[in-house]
Amino acid sequence: MFTKKLLHCFSKLETPFYYYDMELFHKSLKTLRKAADKYNCQVHYALKANANNRILEIIRDYGFGADCVSGNEVQKAIEVGFPLEKIVFAGVGKNNHEINYAIDHSIFGFNCESIEEIEIINDWAAKKQKIVPLSLRLNPDIDAVTHNFLTTGLNDNKFGIPLFYLEEAIEKLNQLNNVTLIGLHFHIGSQITSMEPYIMLCKRVNAIQDEIHEKYGLELPHINLGGGLGINYQDPNQELIPDFEKYFATIHQHLKVRNKQQVHFELGRSVVGQFGSLISRVLYIKKGINRQFAILDAGMSDLIRPALYGSYHKIENLSKQNKAIEGIKYDVVGPLCETSDSFNRDVELPLTERDDIIAIRSAGAYGEIMVSQYNLRNKPVAVYSDELIKKKEINGSVI
Repeated sequence: MFTKKLLHCFSKLETPFYYYDMELFHKSLKTLRKAADKYNCQVHYALKANANNRILEIIRDYGFGADCVSGNEVQKAIEVGFPLEKIVFAGVGKNNHEINYAIDHSIFGFNCESIEEIEIINDWAAKKQKIVPLSLRLNPDIDAVTHNFLTTGLNDNKFGIPLFYLEEAIEKLNQLNNVTLIGLHFHIGSQITSMEPYIMLCKRVNAIQDEIHEKYGLELPHINLGGGLGINYQDPNQELIPDFEKYFATIHQHLKVRNKQQVHFELGRSVVGQFGSLISRVLYIKKGINRQFAILDAGMSDLIRPALYGSYHKIENLSKQNKAIEGIKYDVVGPLCETSDSFNRDVELPLTERDDIIAIRSAGAYGEIMVSQYNLRNKPVAVYSDELIKKKEINGSVI
């Protein structure tokens, strides 16, 4: 993945920056497209994972839709050229401006997360003399077996309408004239690496659909199972492309799809996670009393996941990638004025020195999109493999 030629190019560039392996990206999208088509699934890419314009344009060109959780994401999806009929708008706290913008642009529909939200959307739709399609996001109370901060489908989470209120929600919809129910929406969490939570979700969805058909005679045209498929952070080279085939096959096997019902998904991390890396440079090797620190020019402002979630990312010394690991352990940390500005402790690396180039892997999702300017730091730029290899060296500088 990281060749000597690339390392030479990296050494000439200002760090930190996000590096995107575009060949891997296209392979991943082709694999996803093939699997989705095989099982007749509609995939909406979750913009919250990475909203880099070039990346969005490529995803759009593969025929995928857009899953948005803010008005600005809806606007970005429209500006980038995602078809309106493939844009969905979720999110637990949509404000008036966001709701109006989405209504005015006649997107595919809203995923609604409370009865009050349904009423507000109906009020705005009535003022515009429109009928707005929506799905009910239900909270199925299923443990996704992931990090507590990444779980979204339990009763204690803020997301979705509890099943206890499903009957009330349907009765409310029957009273409103400017919204129409087109489907049900579920999302139980993120970075899910086992198929068991999805099997449980399918069984719960089957029971819910049976119930609403029996009580109300409803056969909804759309069912949305969210996303959450995880990636291999521990050893990304062993699984550069997630097993999309297994994921869709599992859903296909366990979900009872109704007559002419379209099944939707909202994948984000699994689409973009593995083809992006944060590239940094070692500023100092600092000897502490009990620890040794490799201080990078990248920090939590550039990749916040380790500080925010305690998340693991594989760290590689590209300058010494052909050297054997000698059992030297480093706390790999950033330059920000925060103790939490750390990528990991006790990372075994080859002998690491000032100016070595470091890759923090699996950073394509929730990396660039979550960059901040804390400590008034510059934002890292994006560097793409297909553009980098076209550049020529002139007087020792990459242009």
